[in-house]
Amino acid sequence: MLNKLLKDYNIVLGSNSPRRKQYLTDLGFSFTVRASDIDESYPEELVREQITDYIAKAKADAIELQHDNEIIITSDTTVWNNHTSLGKPENRDEAYTMLKSLCGHEHEVISSVCLKSKDRVSVFHCITKVSFSDLSDEALYFYIDQYKPYDKAGAYGIQEWIGLVGIDRIDGSYTNIVGLPTKELVEELLKFIKK
Repeated sequence: MLNKLLKDYNIVLGSNSPRRKQYLTDLGFSFTVRASDIDESYPEELVREQITDYIAKAKADAIELQHDNEIIITSDTTVWNNHTSLGKPENRDEAYTMLKSLCGHEHEVISSVCLKSKDRVSVFHCITKVSFSDLSDEALYFYIDQYKPYDKAGAYGIQEWIGLVGIDRIDGSYTNIVGLPTKELVEELLKFIKK
């Protein structure tokens, strides 16, 4: 149904994330990829979804529209834990520190999505609560060494081994935790093209 509504638009995914590409493919979208490589720093006064909203829009701002009928989709995800935004770890020690801080606690995974066309921009976000098990150091290092989660916010991918053994409960969108809230994306795209 959505594909029929989008037939007059060229969808551009502003991301090289294999997970976001897969979700758009699974939704049946025809799209091209045109990612930007931006500095993902943000003003230090921003918190929670303000951070991801800011970065998702900055990613969209960095991509030029090449045709009048394009809709660019960009996204940013963070793990919000103990009043701190956990982005992508730079090394093994940082990945361990992030994962250890999540163990035995509940955190929030926040994804923001920016939709951009020639005449408007819309940003929305989705928040999912995740309860993490109290995993052993051995389990954490096994995951880090086997899966090398250096491209993932909070140093974990729920779709990987750690999600099978380390998640007690989620409250909200699963796809949001993976990096793209698909249900919300479809709803917002429908609103976006009808305005």
